[in-house]
Order: sequence, then structure tokens, then C-alpha cells
Amino acid sequence: MSSRNSQANKAAARERLRAEREKQAKKAKARRQVLVAGAVVAVLALAGGVGYLVVQANQPSEWEKAADATLVAPKNTTGDNGTTVVIGKAEAKKTLEVYEDSRCPVCSQFEQAVGPQIKKDVDAGKYKIQYIGATFLDKGFGGTGAKNALSALGAALNVSPEAFLEYKTALYSKENHPEERDDKFGKDDYLLKIADQVPALKGNAEFKKAVEDGTYNRWAIEMSKVFDKSGMTGTPSLKMGGKKIEVKMTPGEFTAEVDKAIAG
Repeated sequence: MSSRNSQANKAAARERLRAEREKQAKKAKARRQVLVAGAVVAVLALAGGVGYLVVQANQPSEWEKAADATLVAPKNTTGDNGTTVVIGKAEAKKTLEVYEDSRCPVCSQFEQAVGPQIKKDVDAGKYKIQYIGATFLDKGFGGTGAKNALSALGAALNVSPEAFLEYKTALYSKENHPEERDDKFGKDDYLLKIADQVPALKGNAEFKKAVEDGTYNRWAIEMSKVFDKSGMTGTPSLKMGGKKIEVKMTPGEFTAEVDKAIAG
């Protein structure tokens, strides 16, 4: 091989090597650009996600919104903000005030034991009942079950007083009532499932919408304020004619206490 060919071959080899190095350098640069772009997108996505979470965290809760919402009182109510709920025959001269928190386990026991006797007395015109709903257990144990159940009771009252009483009985039943620390009543689906046990509420689209939309949330807040101002310190509590009645857990003892209150 001549020296000229040898030099030409070496030059060609050097050119190929240079070209290959340039090619690899371009690929490396392209990979770096892709990685940088990906990192930028990831950072922006993370920032956007964090920003979204911050915005969401600063949004008022359902019940914070309810405090400023327009008040909608259920049918079959009277008084300030529709918070007077009296059920019974108009001719009944006495009114039994019943103070209850929907999450209260003792209220559940009371309703299971004495509720049928109260209904019997109200149907007979012995006295009317005035219901005052409390929500203090939400503050004590966290959650929204007491408020949410009270709002759902408002939706039932809007259907009829009978639906309200039947729904209240179903909520307090042994089968449906959760432990006070269990916030089951905070879930609309659970409240609606219980409502299916009440003929007037089962398949009732208006009732369902009211529960899901929180139509009576503001009303529930206003009702709980009535309890807070009542001077009662716990539930269940009973009052007639301005005087407290001792809560009894058997129909006979309960009737004796109520009869003394009516006579007095």
C-alpha cells in the first residue's frame, strides 16, 4: 500500500470517528433536553398539585358554608327560623319537650324503651311533643353525624310529621344506631338507607335530594342553637310546663313521671 493511500485511509478513519463523536454528542444533548423538560413538567405538575391541595384545604367545609347559607325551614314548623317543632293533636293542653342528640346512645335506648309509649300518648291527645335537636356530640367526638342526621330529620319533617317521627324511630333503632364515636350519620348514603325503612320516604325523590343537597343544613344549625340556649346540659332531657322531668327507661316509670307533671 502506498503512503498516499495509507494517509488517505487514516484521514477517512479520523473523519468517521469525528462524525460518530458528533452524532453521539447530539444524542446526548437531546437526552439531556428531554430529561430537563421532563423535570420541568414534573415540577410544574407538583407545584400545580400542591397549589390545588392548598386551595382545596382553604375552601370552607359543607357546614361552614351552611352557616352562611339562606335558611330553608321545613314545612310543619313555626317560630323563629322554623325551629319550633310541635307534633300532636291541637286540643292537647300539655306539651312534652324532648331534647335529643341523634348520635346519643342513651337517646337511642330511651327511644327504644319509651318511644312507643310517647307515640301512644300523643295519638291519644294526652299531650303534644316539642322536639329540640342537639348536635353537641359532633363537637365532643368530631364529625358531622349529629348535624347531618338533624338536617335529614328536617327533610323528613318537610314530608310530614308522621314521616319525621317514623324516621326518628328508625334512626334510634338498635339495628341502625351507631356507637357515638362512629360518625355513620355523617354519610348521606347511610341516612338514605335507613330512610328506606319509612314508607313515606322510600323512593321519595324530593326527600333524597334534600338530604344530598343539604337543604336543611342551615336549619339544623339554627335548631342546635335552640338547644344550646335551653339550659339543658345533656340528652335525653325532658321538660313540661317549664319544669324538668326525670328521664325514666321503662314505660311505666315514664308514665308516672309525666302524669305527675300533667297534674302539677
